[in-house]
Amino acid sequence: MELPDDLLAPEAVRDPDAAAAVLRAHDPVHWSPTHRAWLVTRFDDVVAAFRNPALSSDRVRPLMQRSGGATARILGLISEWMVVTDPPAHTRLRRLAGAAFKQQQIAAMEERIQALVDELVDAFLAADGTDLVAGVAYPLPAIVIAEMLGAPPGDRDRFREWSDELALVAFGAGGDARPDRHERALRGLEEMAAYFRELVALRRREPGDDMLSAMIGDGAEEDGLSDDELVGMCALLLFAGHETTTNAIANAIRLLTADPALRDRVRDDPALVNPAVEEALRLVGPIKVLVRWVVEDHELRGRTIRRGERVYLLLCGANRDPERFTDPDAVDLARERATHIAFGRGIHACIGAQLARIETRIAVGTLLRRLPGLRVAGDPEYLPTIASRAQTSLPVAHDGVPAGTTR
Repeated sequence: MELPDDLLAPEAVRDPDAAAAVLRAHDPVHWSPTHRAWLVTRFDDVVAAFRNPALSSDRVRPLMQRSGGATARILGLISEWMVVTDPPAHTRLRRLAGAAFKQQQIAAMEERIQALVDELVDAFLAADGTDLVAGVAYPLPAIVIAEMLGAPPGDRDRFREWSDELALVAFGAGGDARPDRHERALRGLEEMAAYFRELVALRRREPGDDMLSAMIGDGAEEDGLSDDELVGMCALLLFAGHETTTNAIANAIRLLTADPALRDRVRDDPALVNPAVEEALRLVGPIKVLVRWVVEDHELRGRTIRRGERVYLLLCGANRDPERFTDPDAVDLARERATHIAFGRGIHACIGAQLARIETRIAVGTLLRRLPGLRVAGDPEYLPTIASRAQTSLPVAHDGVPAGTTR
């Protein structure tokens, strides 16, 4: 049989889980001539890859050597991000960034996030909105990240624009037909870097109770983050925090409203919102693929993976692996939590996973409660991206009433 080889083919973009299932069953370590990369789809293999020192997360620098012009400058700005570094650089950056992601600090944000979601849903209802991405899933994480970094509220839209431009080039999102996409992305990145540099200088002079001030610290750290590293960390938090959470909310709503009985069950029992979100993360997680660069020859299921090659870790395949999950394609609200790898695992597990979970849980629970009968009204349109499961919009219908009438 012919195996799916192109993850950007329309059918694979529309249903990446089906493509991954075929590969997982027939060739779980598959060489793709299209992507010039190994596609790995089994749960145990993907988890092992997270711990394998032969697979490097430092995957931007090799591309810089093959690029020029605006693309090379974009990659240069991204190359210092924590998620594309290896130990010991990664270990230091992760430790210093951890000060801003202490569990009690993130958990304390729940009340504020609930207020923001209520405000967005109020506006959505008042405007008789139909697109949940534009009305709720897209603005929420941008507002949260802007507030966490101590940025003025009026700058939220700029955050969103920068995130979009970065997605077009750095993470394989749509827009390939735009001849100026690299130049536009570079201008956006440089503007964003200048903005964050000013914000870093302000917070060094006037520390606050925001995340950026926490990362700056009190100066006691001998190897504290430099201004360049702080700018890179802000850019990473903006993009990763925005893109991932937007997709997580939209995908969860699509999954949970596809079955009216499941939707109503979760709506009527707040205790089920958390396991429902975990199942959504497993089944339709925001990240489909993570990329690794091979730095040492090694064997995997009889295949020789050679230095200089790339490996695509298909989370969308691993999280539905029947060797790991019973009835893997079903929503099981009693399934053991934290067995999926929607946020990765090991030293590169998403540092903002707790925040993304809180935002998604509050948004999903609130939307199901305040928009009774919530249902998707139209077929999904996903961005043609290798890495992300991103919907361009989420048109919905519901039986709710205008804001202020009832809740």
